[in-house]
Amino acid sequence: MVGIVIVSHSKGLAEGVRELVVQMVQGKVSLAVAAGVDDPQNPLGTDAIQVYEAIASVYSEDGVLVLMDLGSALMSAEMALEFFPPEQQTKVHLCAAPLVEGAIAAAVAAASGSDMQRVLAEAQAALVPKATQLGAAINHPSSIITEEQLTHDIGAPEDASPTAEQITREIHLSVHNRLGLHARPAAKFVACATRFQSLIQVCNLTKSSGFVRADSINQVTMLGARQGHEIVITATGTDADEALAALQALVESHFGEDDISSESHPISPSPPLPPSSLKGIPASPGVAIAPSFQFKKTTVVWHHAAPIHVHEYHVENPETEWQRLQSALRIARQEIQALLTHSSIQIGDAEASIFDAHLLFLEDPILLETVQERIFALHLNAEAAWSAVIEEVASNYHQLEDPYLQERVADVVDVGQRILRILSGTPITTVDLSQPAILVACDLTPSDTASLDPTKVLGICITAGSATAHSAILARSLGIPAVVGLPSEILQVADGTLLSVDGETGNVWIEPEADTLAALEVKRHTQQTARQKALATAHQPCLTRDRHQMSVLANIGSIEDTQQALSMGAEGVGLLRTEFLYLHRTSAPSEEEQLTVYQAIAQLLGTHPLIIRTLDVGGDKPLPYLKMQPETNPFLGWRGIRFCLDRPQILQTQLRAILRASAGHQVKIMFPMIATVAEIQAAKAMLAEVQAELRQAGIPFDEKMEVGIMVEVPSAVAVAEQLAQEVDFFSLGTNDLSQYVMAADRTNPQVALLADALHPAVLRMIQQTVQAAHTAGIWVGLCGEVAADPLAAPILLGLGLDEVSLSPPAIGAFKEAIAQLTMAQAQAIATTALQQDSATKVREVVLNSHTISLFE
Repeated sequence: MVGIVIVSHSKGLAEGVRELVVQMVQGKVSLAVAAGVDDPQNPLGTDAIQVYEAIASVYSEDGVLVLMDLGSALMSAEMALEFFPPEQQTKVHLCAAPLVEGAIAAAVAAASGSDMQRVLAEAQAALVPKATQLGAAINHPSSIITEEQLTHDIGAPEDASPTAEQITREIHLSVHNRLGLHARPAAKFVACATRFQSLIQVCNLTKSSGFVRADSINQVTMLGARQGHEIVITATGTDADEALAALQALVESHFGEDDISSESHPISPSPPLPPSSLKGIPASPGVAIAPSFQFKKTTVVWHHAAPIHVHEYHVENPETEWQRLQSALRIARQEIQALLTHSSIQIGDAEASIFDAHLLFLEDPILLETVQERIFALHLNAEAAWSAVIEEVASNYHQLEDPYLQERVADVVDVGQRILRILSGTPITTVDLSQPAILVACDLTPSDTASLDPTKVLGICITAGSATAHSAILARSLGIPAVVGLPSEILQVADGTLLSVDGETGNVWIEPEADTLAALEVKRHTQQTARQKALATAHQPCLTRDRHQMSVLANIGSIEDTQQALSMGAEGVGLLRTEFLYLHRTSAPSEEEQLTVYQAIAQLLGTHPLIIRTLDVGGDKPLPYLKMQPETNPFLGWRGIRFCLDRPQILQTQLRAILRASAGHQVKIMFPMIATVAEIQAAKAMLAEVQAELRQAGIPFDEKMEVGIMVEVPSAVAVAEQLAQEVDFFSLGTNDLSQYVMAADRTNPQVALLADALHPAVLRMIQQTVQAAHTAGIWVGLCGEVAADPLAAPILLGLGLDEVSLSPPAIGAFKEAIAQLTMAQAQAIATTALQQDSATKVREVVLNSHTISLFE
């Protein structure tokens, strides 16, 4: 571990800094003080021998960082180095960082096991948070380790050449995606940067900003890098070249976003505004007419001028408070991950990635270090420390010149409130409507909006927000008309009052007149007709130009999702995630409860197929009441079929419900996480036992019901030929398969980008699985969200998949992409894609093909 030495003219000052550091890291860092001189009349000064002894007392091969206050302290430190042999001199670094801030930052980094390079960087960048808060500029020389700084180790030979890991490399890039480094691209940038060991920093050259740490979601976002801005990325370390190459590919791919400029669309006329109407900002198009419902939520409001109403008190044991906060962070991660999963199903991965930024916010090292410092240095309770830091971050966003980036404060507030709610033990506040209504509120966080049920919330009226806020983006994805920025009078409207909302013009009518209602009904009918016309393609069979057909089904997670899927052109359900039946309860659902749900979905589908996946818990879906203990590597642990085979009663209950629901319907059963032939044989044996029981009891079920498995583990691909002899179909779960192939936890923002289903390694797994299935005479589908990317359509078709299942909103785009291709074109694209060496190059293959016009 890196040792730290504090050199000061004042012994009292040095001891105070030492006490502060010790409280911060609880004695986990080797720390020594060399301060003052042994002269009662003149105690201020420094002594080279004392500095030497201090360095020697904490010396290790990991190095020693020396921080000094002023004047002769530097000369004493330089002189002390001369007492060490040359090989040890190179391990001692004299740092020009501010004494107090530098010591704290360095100690926190050292306590976490960081190497000297990172400890030195943390110390040198220690003033960045304070300078940002005060509006001061931190320029290149003081905020980044330059090549000159890295190669000048005091005490080393003057002509010493820098090693490869000491050289700082730098690239200049232009940002091309329309909204620049907003929350989602910033999240991808940070996630990519944190995959590497090198110290990575970035600045916005166009705005002459200072360099900031690339592992801080807040600092990267607050750079304000917009379309056309030039950014500079530097990397120092053994994998600097690889890091810069990966970041360059990410930026040049426009962060995976469509690079489409804003277009103005003609707005349909709206009825005139009578005195009883209000004008706001149009945020999500559509017309809604329904009674009002006031959504009141107790929250803490963070604003640069608003007080924070959180009880602050002194604590005797800061470590206890820090552990309380750590526990709240863990719970928050689980909640946000569940919200991310829910949103991915309902609106697709693209918009759901908003919550990737929320996850990274909880990992922001600068934010967490600042909270830790407040808890340990000031002995503050966790709530007060967290609130104070969130207030500072929110204030920083408010002070940005870019209005779009100012709106990202909503995400800060959302995450901030979540942690405070968990710390206080307050239950989650949800919108609970007994009948469809128009939601009225001061504001909605992204988490609030993503949780709304579009069948119950027909419209949204809020006094805060903007058209580019994440809540507005989510409302558009959910198809809920929304008007934001309304006058406060809307908050005085009583529940049940009839409202009319035009999300296209921003008009809201309170108790509208008959002629207004009639005009809005006409407009709503016109919009519905246009949507129906647009959906017409989605409801057509998925055919290539040469009439090759592919089945397109939907991934769903509830009864409500079923109707939405059908309305968007789904030809059935390729994946029913049954976990929703087991969530938010204290015991597993009974056979009858499950049967009711399965039958309801099957009846809605009519003659369309329904593939029901058996319970797939574990990994990112733990269920505490099933006594699933936390695991170090849950994705590699007791999950899926492994758990169910160990809990036969739970699986047997579900199998009975599925079999009973199959009578008279096209129900198919699918087992998840199959890694071996023995596992599917055991599952089939249990299924046979349940079938025998039902026959004996005279309970009908589909005797010819197809049985399949999820192919999501590399071992299943390797033995696909044997597995194909056991089942009627395969379904490739590319979400999990990608993370297992690439050894990258897809819920970990630091490595999630590696788990890309379009990486050639994953595509070859898909190809091998398809070939094994077809050789055995069984069909093969895919139920991963890669199918929601139109760029993947020609590749999946070309690889020979018989079926895809994806989130309902993406069905139309997938069918449209397939309709423009011939089978020969798709096979040529897939063949070329398999020969590439990265997912980025695979996407370039598709974009550079003659089908590029499909995806613009």
